[in-house]
Amino acid sequence: MSARQSASRHPDARDRFASYPGVVGVDAGSGLESRLLDQAWPLLAGRPLVALTGAGLSTDSGIPDYRGPGSPRATPMTFGEFRSGETARRRYWARSHVGWARMRQAEPNAGHRALAELELAGRLRGVITQNVDGLHRAAGQRTVVDLHGRLAEVICLDCRRRSPRPELQRRLAELNPGFVDAHGAEVASAPDGDAVLDSVAGFRVADCPACGGVLKPDVVFFGENVPPDRVALCYAMVEALLPESGPPGALLVAGSSLAVQSGLRFVRRAHKLGMPVVIVNRGWTRGDELATVKVDGGCSEILTALARRLA
Repeated sequence: MSARQSASRHPDARDRFASYPGVVGVDAGSGLESRLLDQAWPLLAGRPLVALTGAGLSTDSGIPDYRGPGSPRATPMTFGEFRSGETARRRYWARSHVGWARMRQAEPNAGHRALAELELAGRLRGVITQNVDGLHRAAGQRTVVDLHGRLAEVICLDCRRRSPRPELQRRLAELNPGFVDAHGAEVASAPDGDAVLDSVAGFRVADCPACGGVLKPDVVFFGENVPPDRVALCYAMVEALLPESGPPGALLVAGSSLAVQSGLRFVRRAHKLGMPVVIVNRGWTRGDELATVKVDGGCSEILTALARRLA
């Protein structure tokens, strides 16, 4: 069924939600729950949900994001740069080697747990996450599409062999004894599991043990395309919220600025199909004009409040 055919079954869907405000500011110290529920509860009650999550959801787990208020300026390595040669890969893997030692210790926060509770209660059908930290599964989430992959896996760009990250971490530690300890706890963390290092001189990069090829974390770099079958699966999750009859489900966006097309396209699809879109995020998002309700606030507090009422 095409998006055009789906939308035609609910030609008045947007009109039904036109009375909801566009942005609801929430202050955690002044009636957060009541103000949130006044706006979001009538919209979400009784509807199946799909969640689209971004880096803002994991900041309370100690993992910084790229674009949230107060986030340090970060320039991620592009796929083209990674493929450019040994120097770029040395810089990437040295930073990632130190950063992974920290990221693997990160724990799910209240926002992750709230979404897992909604799934357990039958209210949330699944999560599409732009995050690569694996914290949704650690929180007990069962249906998760890792849109941008996961840092916990490594792929060879030549033979396509996949392997677990701890295996590579062990090999890097053997090639670079004491490297992690030498940089100490003072080194700042960067988004996507990197650490900010001034020098990576002397760091030795590990090659694929099967073919000697180039190893890369199994994540989508900037400048790289999300696999088409993964995109199709996400579209299917959103479109499945549109029933043959009755009101549609809703898309809940949590912790994403939607600055890149890889996540924004699913918000656009939900909006085009007449589904309500609720965005929970600190600060502006590229999807604000598509939101039926925008709650400007932290994910942990707001998702916990939502789960308390919806589960």
